[in-house]
Amino acid sequence: MDRTRRRGTRLRLALAGAATIALLGPLAWLWQASLMPGAYSVMDMGYADYGGALTHVAGTSEHAEHSQHSQHSGHSAGHSAGHSAGHSAGHTGHGTPARSLTSLTADPDREADVAITLVARKQRFRLPTGRSVDGYTLNGTSPGPVIHATIGQLVQVRLVNESVPDGVTLHWHGVDVPGAADGVAGVTQDAVRVGGSFTYRFVAGQAGTFWYHSHQVSHEQVRRGLLGALVVAPARPPAGAVDVVALMHLYDGARTINGREGDVRTEARPGERVRVRVINTENGQTPVWVGGAPFRLAAVDGTDLHEPAPVRDTAVLVTAGGRADIEVTMPGDGSPVRVHVGGPTGVVLGSRSYDAPAVPRPAIALDLLSYGTPAPLGLDADRPDRRFDYEIGRRPGFLDGRPGVWWTINGHMFPDVPMFMVAEGDVVRVRIVNDSGEPHPMHLHGHHAVVLSRDGVRATGSPWWVDSLEVGAGETYEIAFVADNPGIWMDHCHNLPHATEGLVAHLMYEGVSTPFTVGGTAANEPE
Repeated sequence: MDRTRRRGTRLRLALAGAATIALLGPLAWLWQASLMPGAYSVMDMGYADYGGALTHVAGTSEHAEHSQHSQHSGHSAGHSAGHSAGHSAGHTGHGTPARSLTSLTADPDREADVAITLVARKQRFRLPTGRSVDGYTLNGTSPGPVIHATIGQLVQVRLVNESVPDGVTLHWHGVDVPGAADGVAGVTQDAVRVGGSFTYRFVAGQAGTFWYHSHQVSHEQVRRGLLGALVVAPARPPAGAVDVVALMHLYDGARTINGREGDVRTEARPGERVRVRVINTENGQTPVWVGGAPFRLAAVDGTDLHEPAPVRDTAVLVTAGGRADIEVTMPGDGSPVRVHVGGPTGVVLGSRSYDAPAVPRPAIALDLLSYGTPAPLGLDADRPDRRFDYEIGRRPGFLDGRPGVWWTINGHMFPDVPMFMVAEGDVVRVRIVNDSGEPHPMHLHGHHAVVLSRDGVRATGSPWWVDSLEVGAGETYEIAFVADNPGIWMDHCHNLPHATEGLVAHLMYEGVSTPFTVGGTAANEPE
């Protein structure tokens, strides 16, 4: 009897052990498979998606399927065989010799029209109200200096890292810079270590409102102050107009405009036209509205709208990373105007008085799908060369060994995400679907895209060109752009903590490669 009981106990223990192995074995495999190497090239990430284009591979013609998930789902930076970071051809494509994106620069022989040196420091600094912030500065301030240029000028910025321990870069948000100047650690350059420097050179090819920020450990360095505004003026600015930068940023929870808590006052006389350049540097959408006068939304993300009409009692929702140029004509009676930026405070315009009371946020938001009047796009979006899907979801799993519920792109978790492959000159159409349950401000580097539709409703107003687009939960957008800027470009969520959680893909031009790697001895960490 005792022998029978012992056999039963051993059998139960064996079955329990087998069940434990059956349960933990797949989890251990998933954990192991999710681990990222110490250094990897973004060229080796995920799978190549050619957007349905007819391509040529090693002298033969073959059709690249729009969706190649089953063929490439196991190919990633974390566990792909036969790839060496920094040496692999990766997705450069089709047997053609790759050119390094380091060669994609502004004319090296051209003299700079605007030259500035920015010194990055890790330090404690004070806001004008006296609030102490433990963060980062550029030339001793945060935000850093406003960089002003005129369209067509060559801008040269020398970045010096005096004391930022993790390294630093500068990304020119919304500026279609050459590929080598994009400022993304591990993709377009190595992070600038303490004592080092890097020089960015680009032609300001578009007048508008832009900004710059670090793209090394960006979720922390942007939040703690490594950022500033860039304004590119037209060749002939309107006479008599007042121009105001309003860069909105939170320091330790304190809302500021240009680094100041409370209102920013700007002199504007009766009848003068004022352009308030609102820059949203935060991770979420920010409402802007005007009290005391009608206004026009003159530009979005550095691109003027076509025939924008005056509106009242309406809010403009500014995407994270996005910009909105608010144009106000001052009342003839000299009364002040308040441009609310995210709350009761903001920019107060006036001359005789700045006593402009705060007004409640309007219930109506301006719909840019129908605002303004149509104008030619300069591309045929109905006959694209490439079509891509960017479907955002969420599911449980492991990200670099960490268990959690992570973002997915086309059903895949980072790094098994698509590499969107294009050729120079392609017209590209992208369908962005957000089934993740949270909004995402999507930012494509190096390009501006035009919004074609939202949830199947076609755009009927002014061409709505964006580099940062708020895609709400449950929404679907269709956008289009011309692939006219060779390089390897991030296409990611600009709620920067979301990017650290895997909501990052890349747009890659065929025949372009990068020598830089994420991680490694340079400790590149773009997000």
